[in-house]
Amino acid sequence: MTTTTERPVGRSTPGAAPRGTPRRRPGRLRRAGLPYLLLLPALVLELLVHLVPMVIGTVMSFKELTQFHIRDWGTAPWSGLDNYRMSVEFNAPVGEALLHSFLVTVAFTLLSVGLCWLIGTAAAICMQDTFRGRGLLRALFLVPYALPVYAAVITWVFMFQHDNGLVNHVLHDQLHLADQPSFWLIGDNSFWALLTVSVWKGWPFAFLIVMAGLQNIPRELYEAAALDGAGMWQQIRRITLPSLRPVNQVLVLVLFLWTFNDFNTPYVLFGKAAPQAADLISVHIYQASFVTWNFGTGSAMSVLLLLFLLLVTGVYLAVTSRGRRTADA
Repeated sequence: MTTTTERPVGRSTPGAAPRGTPRRRPGRLRRAGLPYLLLLPALVLELLVHLVPMVIGTVMSFKELTQFHIRDWGTAPWSGLDNYRMSVEFNAPVGEALLHSFLVTVAFTLLSVGLCWLIGTAAAICMQDTFRGRGLLRALFLVPYALPVYAAVITWVFMFQHDNGLVNHVLHDQLHLADQPSFWLIGDNSFWALLTVSVWKGWPFAFLIVMAGLQNIPRELYEAAALDGAGMWQQIRRITLPSLRPVNQVLVLVLFLWTFNDFNTPYVLFGKAAPQAADLISVHIYQASFVTWNFGTGSAMSVLLLLFLLLVTGVYLAVTSRGRRTADA
């Protein structure tokens, strides 16, 4: 005869989990840590590719690093904030040149981003209607974005040639809009040549993003607006642009950062010595570092550029987030 021992109610054996408490399963921990494990290679590569050079560049900005210490830059003497002071001293030649380059870059970025967004949005809206050859036209619109930067910009270099370039041939010989062939790669016209190449290369990206955003707008809204008597411009103003606001907020920020930091386009278009009218800050920092061999000053300029972009990004995100909350309310 077997006897059973009843345990008192409310008591539990030592080490046992209290009643009503779910036991934590080891498999759940493994599943929770799997995403972080999969992200680990990307984080390591991010450290190696971006963060480590950024830290090294910041350290270099506090050193008097010139061609005399380039073989062993660790032995360069510390200069403290002298490189930063020299960069922002706008009455001195170095600071004055940096300020001029900064203003040129701001004007160039605002015009390029605005035109890219305007052309891309207009093209995306036009491509929403179904017509014969729409797929082919969409593919042709993406060609400038798909081409390698160097191949595309070098083609523009030949087109902007003074004597036998296609641009002067069309403007001067065919359309007779100019009295004589213009110099596009030197002088004041270099700014407009750079802007043309930047817009030609960048607007397909805006077209692609806006076209993707338009797919999320229900067609019933346009049909209801048309029944109420709204025209095309009213539909764009009241339906399309408000619906694209989240997409445009990200698009404008990405275009701004890409254009402000663009180095490949002006470098391939003009070479190491960019004209004063097209002296973008990315090329200016390159010249300050690798042409004059003053890597400490160039690193300080790079850090100042990074701080400026972080400030603009923070202010932009704060303003757009506040506007989004106000619109939702």
